[in-house]
Amino acid sequence: MLDLAKKNAQARMEKTITSLNEDFKKVRTGKAQVSMLDSVRVNYYSQMVPLNQVASVSTPDAKTFLIAPWETSVLKEIEQSLVKSDIGMAPINDGKVIRLKVPDLTEERRKDLAKQVKKIAEEARVAVRLVRRDANEEVKKAFKDKAISEDESKKGEADVQKITDDYIKKVDQLAEEKEKSILTI
Repeated sequence: MLDLAKKNAQARMEKTITSLNEDFKKVRTGKAQVSMLDSVRVNYYSQMVPLNQVASVSTPDAKTFLIAPWETSVLKEIEQSLVKSDIGMAPINDGKVIRLKVPDLTEERRKDLAKQVKKIAEEARVAVRLVRRDANEEVKKAFKDKAISEDESKKGEADVQKITDDYIKKVDQLAEEKEKSILTI
């Protein structure tokens, strides 16, 4: 019973870490990363599809995206989607491909991005704590139903707290690394 509660909590906390990594990929540093365009959706024959399903996205250098559509008829749709998205880059269309230049980050913008990273990390910490609460409720319910003893209940809660502390440390470490990559020029 306790092992199942701990395994479930650990699995859910691991999903939180995975989600945190995905959220951090969306926060841009000063370099072009293909994952920065993951949120861009293109109208492709009346269907909203991810950009990477209608075009090849590459980074020829650290500050440029090169978007080559598989069908030239989709070029205008891609350009419109990029303009509408919140990526903060203006597309340059040459009739065959679209180029995006990643602007240099100002000191103020870097600080804003660092605040955004802290906010995302805090949301992850809250999610980890909610998982802890759910696991502790399972342990208390098992004790109340007399499926486990009081000692097992206390040990179960202590184990859940240890798992929580480990995952909070992981969140803090990931946030610190991302913040450092944003603030370094």
